[in-house]
Amino acid sequence: MLGDAGDVIGRKAMGLLSETGYDYMELPLAQVMELDDESFEELLVQIRETGIPCEACNNFFPAYVRITGKEADMEKIRAYVERALDRAERMGAKVIVFGSSGAKNVPDGFDYAKAYEQIVDTLVLVDSCIADRDIRIAIEPLNRKESNIILNLTDGRKLAEDVKVRAGKDKTAIQLLVDYYHHKMEKESVDALQKAADMLIHAHFANPDGRIFPEKPCREYEKFFSVLKAGGYNARVSVEAYAKNPEISIPKAVFLKQYF
Repeated sequence: MLGDAGDVIGRKAMGLLSETGYDYMELPLAQVMELDDESFEELLVQIRETGIPCEACNNFFPAYVRITGKEADMEKIRAYVERALDRAERMGAKVIVFGSSGAKNVPDGFDYAKAYEQIVDTLVLVDSCIADRDIRIAIEPLNRKESNIILNLTDGRKLAEDVKVRAGKDKTAIQLLVDYYHHKMEKESVDALQKAADMLIHAHFANPDGRIFPEKPCREYEKFFSVLKAGGYNARVSVEAYAKNPEISIPKAVFLKQYF
């Protein structure tokens, strides 16, 4: 979330991540998809030269690729998904985050249950497109100020389970993410986090006060990571946050490693 009007991907921060001790970076896939072929190739070169891998992508779908509502078109969705997966794979991504409120929010007056079924169908399609790719999808429950569907870990877990049923599989590439910011905004319980632990494959983190880079230790942070570790979580954690002064905030947030 370090992009701006002149640099929607946040490429100017990539070198700083590498220099200050981050293990990987997470780039916004919808914005990467806006690049023409030449610009995308330039991005791949920059990733290699920076020396920090892109192991994850957030922002799977742009708002114009509608998933719910009357404008949802499965062929348009499929075409976008296949191209997006190709680019994500070439960047080295192992996890793609499915929050995408602009694409999946239920339009005013549209049947909620129908919209939910459209989301299930979309994720079944995504799972089929992944096939032999070494990529998984992490459902990201959002908060009610940003979204009107899939608002907590319980909702996210149910969605992942419904995708398995619809796909007729015991296991799919569709799993679950916990975002500390959304988790706090929705005032979710520790119990909900504990129950979701076995399905979590990715995590996002931000200081919930302004959704900014965390800059110093906090007892609440320690509690959160303790619950994750107790549940067996041993995967990536991305700082998905804003920063007024990235050159100051990015190095300070490395303290989070003490919790792992």
